[in-house]
Amino acid sequence: MTPIDLNADLGEGFGRWRLTDDEQLLSVVTSANVACGFHAGDAATMRRVCQLAAGRGVTIGAQVSYRDLAGFGRRAMDVPPAELAAEVAYQIGALEVFARAAGAHVAYVKPHGALYNRVVHDEEQAAAVVDGVLLADASLPVLGLPGSRLLALAGEAGLPTVTEAFADRAYTDEGTLVPRGREGAVVSDPEAVVERSVELARSGTVAAHSGARIAIRARSLCLHGDTPGAVELARRVRARLTTEGLTVAAFA
Repeated sequence: MTPIDLNADLGEGFGRWRLTDDEQLLSVVTSANVACGFHAGDAATMRRVCQLAAGRGVTIGAQVSYRDLAGFGRRAMDVPPAELAAEVAYQIGALEVFARAAGAHVAYVKPHGALYNRVVHDEEQAAAVVDGVLLADASLPVLGLPGSRLLALAGEAGLPTVTEAFADRAYTDEGTLVPRGREGAVVSDPEAVVERSVELARSGTVAAHSGARIAIRARSLCLHGDTPGAVELARRVRARLTTEGLTVAAFA
C-alpha cells in the first residue's frame, strides 16, 4: 500500500502572535506547509520553523497565499495573473533562503485559503500559480485538491503533482470542500476525524456532507494546526494509521 503523508500548516504567526504549536506538531507530521508571510508568518517565524523542521527531518513546503494578512488569506481577491505569479515565486524564494540556512530546501508548494479554493476551478488564477512555481523552481511538486485545475495545469507544465485530502473538512458530492461559512464545514468530533483519516488513507473514500460516498484518492492528509486540540488530534491520527498497518512517510 502506498505510504501516506501527514501535512500541517505551520508558522502561522506574526511578530509576538502565534497560532500554531509548531514544535509539537513537527513531532507528528511528515510535511510542513510553512506560511511565507502573505497570510501569516514573518522572517523570524519562517526561519524558526525551518530550523525546527530540518532538525526533525520533516519536509518543508511553501504555503503560498494571496497578500492578505488581515484576513488570514481567506478573503476572495482578484489579483492580476502576472502579479500573482510573481508573488508566488517571491514567497517560495523567501522560504528557500531560510530552508537552506537550516540545511534543507523547499520541497513542494501548496496554496492556502482563498487561493487554494480559487484554483480548484479558476483557470487563470491556477495558471498564474503554476507560472509562479515554474519561475521559482521547475522541479517543485504542487500539492492540491484532486481534480483541481491547479493540478491539471501543473501536470501539463511538467510539474510533479500530489493530491491531498482533509479528514476534518466536509466535502461536497463533487469532491470539493464545503465553504467554511456553511454549517458542518468543519468536522469537529476528534473520533470522526481519526476514522475519516483511516478511511481516506486505506480506501480513498469518505462520506460527503450529504452522506453520499465519494472517492478522494490522496497521497497526503492535511491536519489543520489552528484547530483546538490540534496536537493531540494529530498524534491520535498518526498512531491510528500506524496501528492499522499503514506507513506514514513524506511524499517529497
